[in-house]
Amino acid sequence: MRESRWVRVTALENIPAREGRAVQIGDREIAIFNLGDRLLATGNRCPHKSGPLCDGIITGASVVCPLHAWKVNLSDGCVERPASEKERCIETYPVRVDEGIVVVAVPCAAVEAQVA
Repeated sequence: MRESRWVRVTALENIPAREGRAVQIGDREIAIFNLGDRLLATGNRCPHKSGPLCDGIITGASVVCPLHAWKVNLSDGCVERPASEKERCIETYPVRVDEGIVVVAVPCAAVEAQVA
């Protein structure tokens, strides 16, 4: 298991319900999605042509890429549509809220790359 570090990102109020926001943490561009009842975090780039997932439309626990309508599951990072691409996935990250602040766990190496 990789070692991770919890990084404070933003106030929860900065990510409206049913929307996503992109953040840069070290060498990672991460999309944080507010599903209303929970937060999920993934890599921000669609595995198809690198569309910005944070700008996509949230549907259930998935997001539809704004460029070519690929649908990505936010829980496991795997493509749901097109069905032929189900094995293609993006990275997911643990996320939580501590005293109103969104906190994301990223690999230590990702954060260390920023300070190096």
